[in-house]
This record gives sequence, C-alpha cells and structure tokens, in this order.
Amino acid sequence: MNARIDLTQLPNKPLWFEQGPSRAPLEGAGEADVVIVGAGYTGLWTAYYLLKSDPSLRVVLLEKREVGFGASGRNGGWASAIFPISLDRVAQMYSHDAALQLQQAMNETVDEIGRVLALEGVEADYAKQGFLSLARSAPQLKRVQAAVAASARFGLPQQWQALDASQTRARVGAEGTLGGLYTEHCALIHPGKLVRGLARLVEKMGATIHEHSAVIEMAPGVVRTERASLKTGFTVRATEAFTSQQAGYSRFVIPLYSLVLATEPLPLELRRQLNLDHRLAFNDMRHLRVYGQVTAEGRLVFGGRGAPYRWGSRITEDADLVDSIHGKIHQTMLEFFPALRDARITHRWGGALGVSRDWCPTVSIDRTRRIAWAGNYVGDGVATSNLAGRILRNLIQGRDEAINHLPLVNHRSPSWEPEPLRWLGVNSGLAAASLSDIEERITHRPSRTAMLLEKLTGAH
Repeated sequence: MNARIDLTQLPNKPLWFEQGPSRAPLEGAGEADVVIVGAGYTGLWTAYYLLKSDPSLRVVLLEKREVGFGASGRNGGWASAIFPISLDRVAQMYSHDAALQLQQAMNETVDEIGRVLALEGVEADYAKQGFLSLARSAPQLKRVQAAVAASARFGLPQQWQALDASQTRARVGAEGTLGGLYTEHCALIHPGKLVRGLARLVEKMGATIHEHSAVIEMAPGVVRTERASLKTGFTVRATEAFTSQQAGYSRFVIPLYSLVLATEPLPLELRRQLNLDHRLAFNDMRHLRVYGQVTAEGRLVFGGRGAPYRWGSRITEDADLVDSIHGKIHQTMLEFFPALRDARITHRWGGALGVSRDWCPTVSIDRTRRIAWAGNYVGDGVATSNLAGRILRNLIQGRDEAINHLPLVNHRSPSWEPEPLRWLGVNSGLAAASLSDIEERITHRPSRTAMLLEKLTGAH
C-alpha cells in the first residue's frame, strides 16, 4: 500500500496530544482580578508571570475547548528567536535600535523558557541546540550568504553563521545539501508537555482554569459566557487565530494552516546514519516553509505550509487534514531523507496560526476598556508568547521594563481586506511562494516572484 493511501487513513491527532484532567466549565457569576481568555501559551505564560509577581491575584483562564487545543498543542516544537518580519522591515516601521533590541529580546526569550522550566520543574523535553537552515540549491546557498552579510551589516555579526557543505551534512544528513545557515538561538520542546505543564503550574500557583467555557462577550470590567459571567479588573484576550471568529475582529487577523507529520520512533542506528541523532531544529531555505525536528523519543516530526486559506477566515476541524498537502510534506521529507521511505507515519495533524495584515505580532493594552491582548505570531509563537506574557504582566501591573518599549508593544496592524479580496490575495500569496520554489528549480537563480512577495509582506 503506498504512503499516500496510508496518510489519508490517519486521523487528525497531534503527536503531542494526551488526555488531561477534566476542568469544569464556568458556572454562575463571580469576580477575578484578571480574566484570561484562552488557555494556550500566551494565556498561561501571562498567568504565570502575573502570579509570580503577585501571588495574591485572582487569575481565571477561560478556554473554549481544552487546554492547548489550538496552536499551542499543534505546533512543530520550535522555541526560536525568529521574528516573522525581517529586521529591516522592523527598522523601517520603527527604528534600527528598536529592531536590534527586539532581536536581543527574542534571543534572551529562548533562554528564559529554559530557565523557567528548570526552576519550576516542568519537563517539556527542552533542548537548546540551535536551528539549521539547509541550502539545497544554488539560489538557497546565495540566500545563506546574503543572510549572514545582511545580519553583519545590521549590527548582529554573531546572529547567524554560514556553514559549508561538509559542516552542514555533519549536522543534518539531508540529500543535496550545499551549505547551511546556523543560529544557536533556538530550542526544541514537546508542545503538549509544555502547555499541560504550564497549566498544572499556574493552577498550583492559584489560578483557576475553566474549560468548555466559550466567551461570547468581553466588555469593560466583565467577561461573559453563555452560562456565566465574571467581573474583572482586567481582561486578557489570548485567542491567536481564533480571534478571527469573534464579533468585530474578522479582519483583525486571519487563520492560516500549518500541517504536520510524525514518524514512528526511528532506530538509533538509522538516525546516526542520517545525522539525526540530536535535538537540532532544521529546515531548508525554500520559500514555502517546511520544518523538522527529532523528538526525545527519536521520531522525526516534519511539517509545512501550503494549505489554502478558507473563505471568510473559517476555522473547522476538517481543515486540519488536507490530503494533498500532507502528501507533499511526506514527499518533501523523503527528498530530504530517501532512507526513510519505509518509515511508518504514525500521526498527521494540522492547526491554524494567526497572521496580521503586516505579518507583525502585537502585545497591546487599552486601559480605558481594561483589556489587553497579544498574538498574530505567524507560526513563531512558541517563544514569542513567553515574551508576550512578560510584557502583558508589566502592562497590567504598571511595571516599567525595557521590554515594554519593544516595537511589537501596542503595534497596530492594518485590517485585512474584505472578501473576496482577502481570499484572492492570501491564496495568491501562497501560490506565489510555491511557484517561487518551482521557478528556482527550473532557472537555478533566485526567484523574482519571491523577491516581490517579500517586499509586499516583509516576511523572511
């Protein structure tokens, strides 16, 4: 039976999923100092830092489904210092110094996650070994050289390191590798262990989590579900892509889907043969992003973009499974590692990530309405959500720290276009990214289409 048929028979179940404790829905009326809507990374990190600063706070988290149901339980496990838009674009929007400070904060955040997990005894398979982007074509190799040169010119000569072919293959034994781009500022985690561990931690610190408590209204000083309400001193909206499903926010952010596969645990001998006996995050420098890691138990997790945007920003469970895209991801995995052609795929899944119109995340506060929010991470939220949690703590409590002045704080993105322009534009962009990779395979030159796309979005 071929791999394509095997893939289509797999259910939508993230490798990271594990049945957790049942938490009761919110009932009746009550009060809290801070109500956090969404029990993913952003909400949980915010609760952690608030309670670490002031253990007397009454913090309540309301979750529509279960803890970690969204992107926090479905991502690829990279806690990286990557920011979705380039530092050049950040400098254009704010300043050169602001961009440098942002990158420094992102670098420090990778270490902060590891520090907290060690301090609090949360086991999430955290391993900081860095991130390697492979160059597997001449245009990709040119991008390696350009990235290192641009980073040095910008004032960050140590952020990225160019590796030659032998150095790169010694770290990841993918086929056709010509070189690589390495940074130390990335760790791998087990997404499910992290989100469940944070939930247990904040409950131990005094927070209350209510699952199956969909919020229908966030008004100044009050949060309502269908069956209950809470008076609150402050509300935090931590709903990432699901913000698009809320009244009045349909053009604030759009959901784009990332899809993932996981293999059975690979024999150590095979992993050594492929130079995969490590916890190094990796991808290659194509335009339509793919990403990989080897888990602590030796599974290869391999994912990518390419799933179409759904009309009207719809988020449905059937969108997590796109047979054609999962098939392409599997094909790409085998292009990297032909020796895995007989490796069994045990899991496939997908999930929505939040994207703002200018691809820039935000951490914001409206003191008049007593509401704060963070998100729009464009798939780079594992680390950024930790930074957001610390900033939200500061904004709510009035603490003045340097991170409060980073360019993502109170950043306002323009609204997405109404349909059908939104559907046409987003899916055209996805198609352009895919065509850019095809163009480079044919011409062996950097894609002009990709250059235009980068100018339009600021993404990198």
